[in-house]
Amino acid sequence: MPLQIILGTQWGDEGKGRVVDLFSSRADLVARYNGGDNAGHTVTVGSQTFKLHLIPSGIVHAHTRGVLGSGMVVNPVTFFTELDSLRASGVEVDPLRLKLSYAAHLITPAHKALDAAQEASRGREKIGTTGRGIGPAYTDKAARQGLRAGELLDESEFLEKLRAHIAAANRVLERLYQAPTLDVDRVSADYAAQALRLRPYLADTGLLVHQALAEGRIVLAEGAQGTLLDLDLGTYPFVTSSATTSGGVFSGLGLGLRPVEAIIGVTKAFQTRVGSGPFPSEVEGELAERLRGTGSNPWDEFGTTTGRPRRVGWLDLVLLRYAARVNGLTDLVITKLDVLSGLPELRLCTAYRGGGGRWEDLPFGPTELEKYSAEYEVLPGWSEDLTGIRRWAQLPAAALRYLERIETAVGVPIRMVSVGPERSQIVERG
Repeated sequence: MPLQIILGTQWGDEGKGRVVDLFSSRADLVARYNGGDNAGHTVTVGSQTFKLHLIPSGIVHAHTRGVLGSGMVVNPVTFFTELDSLRASGVEVDPLRLKLSYAAHLITPAHKALDAAQEASRGREKIGTTGRGIGPAYTDKAARQGLRAGELLDESEFLEKLRAHIAAANRVLERLYQAPTLDVDRVSADYAAQALRLRPYLADTGLLVHQALAEGRIVLAEGAQGTLLDLDLGTYPFVTSSATTSGGVFSGLGLGLRPVEAIIGVTKAFQTRVGSGPFPSEVEGELAERLRGTGSNPWDEFGTTTGRPRRVGWLDLVLLRYAARVNGLTDLVITKLDVLSGLPELRLCTAYRGGGGRWEDLPFGPTELEKYSAEYEVLPGWSEDLTGIRRWAQLPAAALRYLERIETAVGVPIRMVSVGPERSQIVERG
């Protein structure tokens, strides 16, 4: 039962899309199991760049099928916008290739309005949400008052629940946040027209995934965001609202525990994050601009979903060790190694200082990172351009030393590195 899992080990934006793209070329089914359109995976194929926020990025391979699992929250508008974009680029997607779990929850305009009002009310304590309605949709799910995709099968009942949902959100917007309310009739009619189009895509996706595995087909579970944004295991409260770690695969796809062939953690060669929250290894000034890029290239460090410039810093091995442990990683993939070329020296955060001690592993997880400062190990950099390298032995000695130090500190082998944004710019080990 060849189940493979690919997930991010940092705060998201690790370059999972291109890694999923590579492994999807060998997979039969690619499944998203968490999150919504707050995620963003970028895949570059020749001159085409696909930016997918909701649909599994493996769908760009003609032989794969895609699944949106029960752990997701889905905005129908985003779903069909992405479908149209894929089709315009020559990627044919129909209900036979792409299925949505009947148990996935729907994001509505009311959720987006509540998201904006809640974030504004936090003032200086803003979390930095994407404003896509993700948190309120998961709140409704946990409160057992959400709208599930399966309810679309009964149109009249769905419309009744939708109107009641928007009316209830209006009461909260008006009374709690003193925010503008929504026109129940207009919003319900507009949203329902989009949402009801989802019906041909509905399925028991847990059964589909189970059958594929039973038939010996390769299933790739595609994670969204990153380990440090996990609702339970991340840098709370600066987290997302879903399970981003490997444990979320089973509940998010409706699978029982079964043998997993590989749990592959994608790690940028340096550290980035979008939004608020502590960041012990963060850098600023010229070095930050150098690592971030100008934004003129699709692969520069600007959010796929928000367009916001990402905060950048040195690779944090304390947090990477943590991610390896909570996910049970079998392999690492290091992305953007080429970005470090030309720096005279590199730093790796190997420990923290704070709370009266020195810590290589945090005593209470990553929740209160603001209490700690980074301790660094300095390594020599390299000047060589890596973008044309395709064999491991061709990597500069300093680059190999950098990778070996990461492996030693984390205890997980590095399976491959990326040296550019193109599909071909991957160096596989062995």
